[in-house]
Amino acid sequence: MRILPIASGKGGVGKSLVAANLSVALGQAGKRVVLADLDLGASNLHLILGVGAPKAGIGTFLAGSSGKFENVILPTDYENLRFIPGDAELPGLANIKQAQKNQLVKRLLSIDCDYLVLDLGAGTGSNILDFFLMSSQGLVVTSPTLTATLNAYLFLKNAVFRLLYSSFGQRSKAWEYLESLKRDGAALQRAYIPAILEEIRKLDSERWQLAIDRMARFRPRLLMNMLEDPKDAEKASKIRRSCKEYLNIELEHLGVLYRDDMQDIALGSRIPIIRYKPQSVLSQGIYRTADKIVQTEDQADSPLSLAEIEGSFQTAELEAESDFGAKIAYVEELLSSGALTTGDLVETVRGQQFELDKLRRENQFLKYKLARAIGQGFPG
Repeated sequence: MRILPIASGKGGVGKSLVAANLSVALGQAGKRVVLADLDLGASNLHLILGVGAPKAGIGTFLAGSSGKFENVILPTDYENLRFIPGDAELPGLANIKQAQKNQLVKRLLSIDCDYLVLDLGAGTGSNILDFFLMSSQGLVVTSPTLTATLNAYLFLKNAVFRLLYSSFGQRSKAWEYLESLKRDGAALQRAYIPAILEEIRKLDSERWQLAIDRMARFRPRLLMNMLEDPKDAEKASKIRRSCKEYLNIELEHLGVLYRDDMQDIALGSRIPIIRYKPQSVLSQGIYRTADKIVQTEDQADSPLSLAEIEGSFQTAELEAESDFGAKIAYVEELLSSGALTTGDLVETVRGQQFELDKLRRENQFLKYKLARAIGQGFPG
């Protein structure tokens, strides 16, 4: 079984839509897939799949009212795809206890399937990070906006710190050192993983090697969603550079997906976009991403070379150019057929321009806040 945790540092970047559509695509490729809604406390994945309000799910299982765990693994109308709802209506589900988490992980690992896809909540809570670290190849979904890319990096930073933290026994010197960083918020904010590793090496050389080995196996993947322009793909390289320099990890690029207004219609109809409009640029991007995941199954336990990682970023930029060309060709086809009028196109461009202006203002405000924070000696 391959575990595919899907996370994001920030909400609103299309994480759940990616999780649902990727799961459908993998099922269509002949893989037996189980999709679990682990966005505990805000579960809504059933709406994207068009599944009616579930009577049982992770919440009822943890509460002991659903019987066997198999009872919450539901069939779907999609080929080779089963679904585990989350139960958002149960209070306190977002903050499950360690024993409950251990029980849930044990049950998830016992499922008979080819792919276990985990749709995680946004943010950096300890439960989210632990579920993400169930695989060395977790997928981080982001968008090109400044806030989304920054939060994607911060999510990975927290994941690395969590990975380090779990490598040492309680009350060990290295553990106490990491605890001191946690207590000092400013120090943690400025945390530079290579420097932390060097300090740990001095404190506990044996466990330090264990941490180094675990980090070497940690190879997260990035998916850039909601692109508007080919230049948006370049934002991924900035995240990669930050991860390499400050976190001591290499980041693989899994691909790009363009924003498509058809997605909103599909969501309103409670149908995944690849079922609603499989020939759209967005759907083809999802199929392409699923193909990459399947094609690299045999490489899951071996680290990629620097040339392969570099190639993944170059390929993503080429895909961004190619998909943009396909998107423009589609608009031209609609115009020539009369399905889209010039007025419709003008209104669409105006709407997108408004959104871009809004994002620019947001970016300027964030840059101002960052400049002030750095000036006060608290860099992010």
